[in-house]
Amino acid sequence: MSGSSFGKAFNITTFGESHGKAIGVVIQGCPPGLVIDEDIIQKALDKRKPGDGVSSTKRREPDHPIILSGTFNGQTTGTPIMILIENKDAKSKSYDPIASFFRPGHGDFTYQAKYGIRDYRGGGRASARETAARVAAGAVAQLVLDRQNIKINSYTLEIGGIRALKIDDISEKEKNYLQCPDLDAAHKMEKKIKDIKSKGDSLGGIVEIIALNVPPGLGEPVFDKLDADIAKALMSIGAVKAVEIGAGIRAPEMTGFENNDQIFSDGFQTNHSGGILAGISNGDDIIARVHVKPIPSILKPQQTIDEKGSSIEISTEGRHDICAIPRINKVCEAMMAIVLTDHLLRQKILG
Repeated sequence: MSGSSFGKAFNITTFGESHGKAIGVVIQGCPPGLVIDEDIIQKALDKRKPGDGVSSTKRREPDHPIILSGTFNGQTTGTPIMILIENKDAKSKSYDPIASFFRPGHGDFTYQAKYGIRDYRGGGRASARETAARVAAGAVAQLVLDRQNIKINSYTLEIGGIRALKIDDISEKEKNYLQCPDLDAAHKMEKKIKDIKSKGDSLGGIVEIIALNVPPGLGEPVFDKLDADIAKALMSIGAVKAVEIGAGIRAPEMTGFENNDQIFSDGFQTNHSGGILAGISNGDDIIARVHVKPIPSILKPQQTIDEKGSSIEISTEGRHDICAIPRINKVCEAMMAIVLTDHLLRQKILG
């Protein structure tokens, strides 16, 4: 399958399926001499795991990473790093009754159309399970960014149309499992998730990602612009349907005077650009938002067809999230880290 790799100077290739023996990632281009062990990767993977919140799946994967290559005596060697994550809690038989059905909102129909065969167990390669490999790669990428003091954070901005308004102190997100810094909004979000769950349905939302201390000069005009690569990286996450950078969809509502970030002796006075001008970082915070669709696996009956084209009604049972947020937040951070590491290393090659 082409399309399973991302990046140039820092390149990742993920592999595996939701209900296969394992998933994993091969990382090429990682600099030598970085202190690394499986505990560092484990900490990142733990933030992606389903919690005890009402929105999370009941599938409980330990997600213990196994580093198979590319390290020696606790350091990276500069050679390809392979990380394996075994699938331990897959229950494939749950999918046998709907093996020939095309689930609405899933990749069943399109995978069948493209390949003539598909792994119907949990979505196979199209499953969000694949993103655990991205988080593992993101943990390695962050080791490179740490040398430049580049930090990445994210928070839940919106779920089910309920938007966080108090976002001045992002650390407040740690006080609720939805990772929303506005505690009042978080309470309303949780209440709505419970209500939607009781109806056999699901919800989507918006996540904001912020990269701090990014130096100016990262990005490759014209087709490898930094914001273009960030958008591609985030859009490659299965549930993401739109990406904004900086002012994003609000920019068309502004005048040029309002949208321009004026420059004074102490720097940019606003950040409508999201830290990127002409595809190159300007030294300000890089700000991106992803719009996440509702989980397509729902109990509520829907109309579809089977592989023979016969009309049927389907209700997707099994262990599924009600909302991809907040688990997707860490995946977004990982993809941002991978992009920034790739461009940082490309810039060093130029220098």
